[in-house]
Amino acid sequence: MRLTVAQALVRYLAVQYAERDGERRRLIQGVFGIFGHGNLPGLGEALLRGGELGLPFYRFQNEQAMVHAAMAYAKHTDRLSTFACTSSIGPGPPIWSPGPLRPPSIGSPFSCFPPTTSPTAFLIPCCNSWSTLWTSTLASMTPSAPFPAFSHASPDQNSSFPLCPRPCGSSPTAETGAVTLALPEDVQTEAYDWPEEFFAPKVWRVRRPPVEPEALEEAARLIRGARRPLIVAGGGVRYSGASRALSLLAEGHGLPVAETQAGKGALPWDHPLNVGPIGASGGLAANRLAQDADLVLAVGTRLGDFATASKTLFRNPEVRFLGLNVTPADAHKLGALALVADAREGLAALDRALGDWSTSRAYRDEIARLKAEWEGEVNRLRGPGASFSQAEVIALVNESLFDAVVINAAGSMPGDLLKLWRTRDPRGYHVEYGYSTMGYEIPAGIGVRLADPTREVVVFIGDGSYLMMNSELVTARAYGLSFLVVLVENQGFQSIHGLQRSLGSPEFGNELKDKEGRPIAVDFAAHARSLGAEVWEAWDRESFRRALEEAKGLFGLRVIVAHVNPEARVPSYGFWDVPVAEVSEFPEVEAARRRYEQALRTRRLRF
Repeated sequence: MRLTVAQALVRYLAVQYAERDGERRRLIQGVFGIFGHGNLPGLGEALLRGGELGLPFYRFQNEQAMVHAAMAYAKHTDRLSTFACTSSIGPGPPIWSPGPLRPPSIGSPFSCFPPTTSPTAFLIPCCNSWSTLWTSTLASMTPSAPFPAFSHASPDQNSSFPLCPRPCGSSPTAETGAVTLALPEDVQTEAYDWPEEFFAPKVWRVRRPPVEPEALEEAARLIRGARRPLIVAGGGVRYSGASRALSLLAEGHGLPVAETQAGKGALPWDHPLNVGPIGASGGLAANRLAQDADLVLAVGTRLGDFATASKTLFRNPEVRFLGLNVTPADAHKLGALALVADAREGLAALDRALGDWSTSRAYRDEIARLKAEWEGEVNRLRGPGASFSQAEVIALVNESLFDAVVINAAGSMPGDLLKLWRTRDPRGYHVEYGYSTMGYEIPAGIGVRLADPTREVVVFIGDGSYLMMNSELVTARAYGLSFLVVLVENQGFQSIHGLQRSLGSPEFGNELKDKEGRPIAVDFAAHARSLGAEVWEAWDRESFRRALEEAKGLFGLRVIVAHVNPEARVPSYGFWDVPVAEVSEFPEVEAARRRYEQALRTRRLRF
């Protein structure tokens, strides 16, 4: 079959499938892109037939937004399906980096197809791009090249396609990540006689590795010997579809379950053994249980900085760790006994191995008491305050749209949502905190809505993130996508402003002010309306409730601008290691340094 390289690539992507547990789905659902001279004649021409092949094209406004949307789609489909992204030569591909920068263990799969300039010397430099003495080929994707799980700059058609199966393959989902295949603009347009078998449908089966019998036996022995065991549920529980297995293990043996940011929703919020969030953004119940735990079963979590409260959380000198993870490096963290296996398979195996063993009645009573205390604290934080707050906004949306998918990424809202949002299923909570990526939220609304068109989607976004990447409201409007944006206007980067003050520094560079220190008024409602959204504004609890009731019954792009008191903050219940200046002319900074050094004394560096 005679096709250009780009045409062959599109046909190849259209016949790739992922399969797990007998369920098969298209691996590449479509293409997000922005055309320029580097990809229009090649990939652009090939994508004219993309819709017929099952690869619809969506035009975006911002290159980085395409990656965010593809990641959100992949995350919502448990990393079993995604979109490809293409852009032209220029500064676009390098700013994809917030996606590829996520290491494979926390990244979602997506494919990047940036062009490079022609390998022939006649077209270099192009558009006044960089030129050097030591290379005749400039790859626009070079700044992000070290970061993808797989990257390749292809000089010709013969070196491109033997590599295609690897980018499109589907291994255990923790090993997914960005794939970059950079095709020179002239190679994209060159024709080649392709064998028919190259375009035969290909199914990539996702394995469920079992636990090694010896490790399982040792893990069961350690759990049976523990008096105060604790499970920490991470994103791997969700991606492996292990919620039911987790519930059976917890219920069968009286094991409390704490949630990380990625693992929230692994058990319903009102499950009697769900003790809530853990770590730096965690709550009272989980963090108190963690301090005295003598055994921690970490399931599908990287045990990172936030989950461990910068390694200050687990204070029992006798604590032991079990790491159940498909990624060996994560399974071994904190000196854990590694159970390198799929989360669902591993949890089910542990349940069987423990037989009729259970924790003591006294421990189960303590778990129930701490959970009740934490839920009472959450009720207090969600209730009306002295002024209209971000916590009230979260509570009102949660009460009105309980079954919606909530989306957020950065600032103070991920921590507030982790504590305050109540969800009954993992897909109801979509907070991307792997790289704290401001601007992720609205593109993610596009990705989640494409993945789940029947469910209401609520995008929470602060005014700081909104100002960074609001352009994709136009994309959502262009393709008739429906979701609700709750824009919390708090006059700047209030999350980092709060951290700044907690470190003893006066306000500097974080609030939305002019050079004279005067607040800058931005009409967010008018701006969103100009991009085609239906808009409401709210300054208090009642006006927000009314706006929410009107907005939730409508289809289309909707924005509620909620003007809140930036000083009405949700408190912290865990430590986060943010170093403080050792010397300063500000006494408040020196006092913060003393508090910081005292907190560090509780950190466990050896396990």
